[in-house]
Amino acid sequence: MILRRRPPRLKGLSLNHLLPNVLTVLALCCGLTAIRFALLEQWQFAVAAIIVAGVLDGLDGRLARLLGGGSKFGAELDSLADFLSFGAAPAVVVYTWSAHALGGLGWACSLFLAVCTALRLARFNTALEDPDKPAFAYNYFVGVPAPAGGILALLPMMISFEWGGALFREAPLTSLWMVAIGLMMVSKFPTFAFKKVKVPHAYVLPTLVGAGLFTAALFSAPWLTLIAVGVVYLALFPLSYRSFRCLTAEARRIAGAAPEEAPPPPA
Repeated sequence: MILRRRPPRLKGLSLNHLLPNVLTVLALCCGLTAIRFALLEQWQFAVAAIIVAGVLDGLDGRLARLLGGGSKFGAELDSLADFLSFGAAPAVVVYTWSAHALGGLGWACSLFLAVCTALRLARFNTALEDPDKPAFAYNYFVGVPAPAGGILALLPMMISFEWGGALFREAPLTSLWMVAIGLMMVSKFPTFAFKKVKVPHAYVLPTLVGAGLFTAALFSAPWLTLIAVGVVYLALFPLSYRSFRCLTAEARRIAGAAPEEAPPPPA
């Protein structure tokens, strides 16, 4: 009897591990495309490309957790894509749209936004390994996350798209706004993470209806809808700060009220 050797199986990554990284690469491509549109002075397409990068960035991490496809390679790739899409791309877009009128000062403000994005991402990556983080802290970001900061930096552009006028295109205003967003990203101000939000069963149907209405509004009046989302997000900052302070105080109270460990019995 002649035994035939089976050909060796090719080793490789499964689709579950590859798909989140594909979304991350697409987000990176959207950031680069935003820079291209800015160089062509197609401002609305540039902003739209960064918005799409934000959507893809929100999907890749959740998809990785859902499919069990998370990896250290994917985390590093995600950070690089975030810096390009929400640090470098918004800085170049706002600079070519408005801040270039200030010359070197406008470029310095754009650099400040990009550098703050890199610092914020580096701090976030190192904070993931902190074993002493309290349980409630996982519901909050330390500072404004990079995707939200990159999109908020474009808020004056979206306002200009919706209502026109030259006020929101003034170089001093856009440059100061980039500096403010950069400071918010590297600050220690607690902001809602919305990662572990659970919808009660009674609110599932209203939530789906709200998602449908939001989608309809986004296609009917995209810039006005995005402006409203940005304003609401900024308005949540006092609530997130108060909520974090209350939880911190409660955790300290519980820790202080916990009984001390009894000493071991004598031998």
